[in-house]
Order: sequence, then C-alpha cells, then structure tokens
Amino acid sequence: MALRVHFSAEDLSRIHMVSSPDPAWEITLSVTQLTSGRARAVFDPWRAAARARLRSLGTPHLRLLRRLAPPVGDFPDFLTPARPASSLASTVDAVLSTPRERLRRDLSVLAGPPGPLRLLADADRTALAALGDALHGYHRAAIAPLWPRLRTLVDADRARRARALVDEGVEGLLRSFAPTLRWSSPVLEADYPVDRDLHLGGRGLLLVPSVFCWRTPVTLIDPELRPVLVYPVPRGPGWWLAPADRGAGATDRLACLLGHSRAAALRVIEDGCTTSELARRIGVTPPTASQQAAILRETGLIVSVRSRNTVLHTLTPLGTDLLDANPQTARSPAVTGRS
Repeated sequence: MALRVHFSAEDLSRIHMVSSPDPAWEITLSVTQLTSGRARAVFDPWRAAARARLRSLGTPHLRLLRRLAPPVGDFPDFLTPARPASSLASTVDAVLSTPRERLRRDLSVLAGPPGPLRLLADADRTALAALGDALHGYHRAAIAPLWPRLRTLVDADRARRARALVDEGVEGLLRSFAPTLRWSSPVLEADYPVDRDLHLGGRGLLLVPSVFCWRTPVTLIDPELRPVLVYPVPRGPGWWLAPADRGAGATDRLACLLGHSRAAALRVIEDGCTTSELARRIGVTPPTASQQAAILRETGLIVSVRSRNTVLHTLTPLGTDLLDANPQTARSPAVTGRS
C-alpha cells in the first residue's frame, strides 16, 4: 500500500518547507509514540524521561491526548492546523478555534465510542479549555526540554534539502527524500498504511520535517485542506542529548587537528548553514559560533556570504578535501545518522 502525491508543473513551483519544527505535529506524533512499542532504540530513552515528567500533567489530560492521538490509526486533522503557527500559544489557539462542524467531522475518524469526546465535538468551552491545558502541559513536560535538539535536527535536514535544491533543482530536492519517499515524475510515492492518492491540483505542497515521525510520512485526512506532507528527519543514537552531553569521539582525527568545537563546526557547515543555525547545531552561543566560523574562514576552509541580515557559510574545496580525508570514525556532536 502506498501514498501517491500527484504534482502538476505549477505544484513543482509551489513547494515550501517550514522554517522550524511544527509544535502541533511534534506534540501529536510524540503522543502516538509515547505508548507505542515502535522504535525502542530510538524513542525509549525519551519515553522514560517524558513519562517521569508527565506525572505532573494529570491523568485526565494525558488520557485525553492519548484518546485523540492513538498509537495506531488516524487522529483528527484539527490537532495539526494546515497552516503552521509561529509559536506554541498561537498553535493551541488555532486548535481551539476549530469550528464545531469540523470538530465533529474530524473526531469521527477515531475508533470506539465517543465517551468524553462528545463534549469536545460540541465545542463545549470546558472541554476545549481542558484540551488547551493538556496541550500546553504536555509540551512543557515532553517537548520543551528537547526543543533545542528538535531545532538542530530540523535545521540540519533543511540544509540538506537546500543543497539538493541548489545542486539539482526541484526534482533533485524530491529525489533527496529517498528511500522514505520515491520520486518518479510527476508522482511522489511512499509506503503508507492504506492506498491513497493526493492530487495537489496547483495548490503546492508544504513539507514538514519531524523528529517524532517514524518510518512513513503523514498527511492530513481531508483532501480539501492545504496539502501537507510530514516526513521523518534522520536521527542517530543519542539524538535526544545536547551536544555537550554527547561529546566527540576520541578517535576523531579532525578534532585532534582543529579542536572539538571547530571540527564540529566544519562538519555542520558541510551542508551549508547560517551563523544562528551553526550555533544551535553545535550547542554554543551565536557570538561563539561566529568566532569559530571566522577562524575556519581565515584558514581557507569555509567562505561566508552575507544575505540581508544573515551570513551563510559553505565549505571551500580545501574544506571539502579535509573532511573527505578525515571521515568520522565516531559520532561527533554535530552529525546525525539515518533513522
């Protein structure tokens, strides 16, 4: 079974990607992972820490979220607004502003008796307030402690996709998602729980990289909503740890040559990044990242180009040769493996 996303020429020119992790998708998909038995090596350490912190949330709130986002099967579209909001507060406001008719329609995808969801389907104020409290409390306990790591992973993925777009155009961008997504013009295909065809019809596609998406992509159920495709970002062992907690491998020759921080910076810049992205991905302040980039630039390993209020760093041929000659033999703070 497969999901097939059908593109027109207009759709290919209207592909967009979110600029940061989407709180609604990370909350919803992480809830589905919380009680599932999937990907134990990837998610079990996070599950253990999240469950300990979620004791403060309260059983009714956690039960409500688990009912809305079960580990298997569909969850209602209104939990993940088709137009990502800029903050958690605006995300929750968008969820709670869902019209009653759509609440009823979306909640009908959940299996089993409606039970306590009946009041939510009627847009009852108390039920909506409880959902808002549950979303805020869950994010505070299970997502907020990891938010810098989520941003780092999404930044790295965006840089990888941007390089594919620059080097090979839109079709190169779509091919870069292999093997999770398979591009055979004009259709993007992926394994999926059911057979489904999504015709974009000139509306374009919003791409949402997600840390808690596992194996297969996710899209909205309602074909009339703005087309969104959520896909898993590459993660490696220890993805949930801050760079300072992971350290660099003792056998990393590049770190011995440049120092751990500058070696990590050089590896991050391999995909191209701004100074703020570099800071997040190696776990330092922006001024420190700027200093590291300046040293790498002065030694001829990178070039930096200013664009408006940002500076984009990329490798020089010398920097590329140095990385090629010193492949990592152990994991460093800045590089993530494939999930």
